[in-house]
Amino acid sequence: MRRDVFQAIADPTRRQIINVIAHQSMNLNAVADKFDVSRPAISKHIKILTQCGLITIKQVGRERYCEAKLQKLNEVSQWIEQYRAFWNQKLDALEQFLADEANNKPLKPFKTRKHEE
Repeated sequence: MRRDVFQAIADPTRRQIINVIAHQSMNLNAVADKFDVSRPAISKHIKILTQCGLITIKQVGRERYCEAKLQKLNEVSQWIEQYRAFWNQKLDALEQFLADEANNKPLKPFKTRKHEE
């Protein structure tokens, strides 16, 4: 099953694994030693990261090494960027509106409704 990058980074343990491996290639046991979860759990996380293309496993002698392939995170960055631009535009417009309102009119006191009894 091919997984997507968003699914992989949704889990905090997988994000930590990516961070650890991004700094240096490590064998599976060394990766597992960095976490307080079982080795089978780490293996499952690594399998998901491999399926979505964020890491690769290379056999070197008897050891299997994990290597980060962070180019796939560009998908996430591009997706986030469209929303960053959208919200920056909205917040800039709100800031301008509030500045215009402050310069043009005094603020009216907030009116409350009296409850009917």
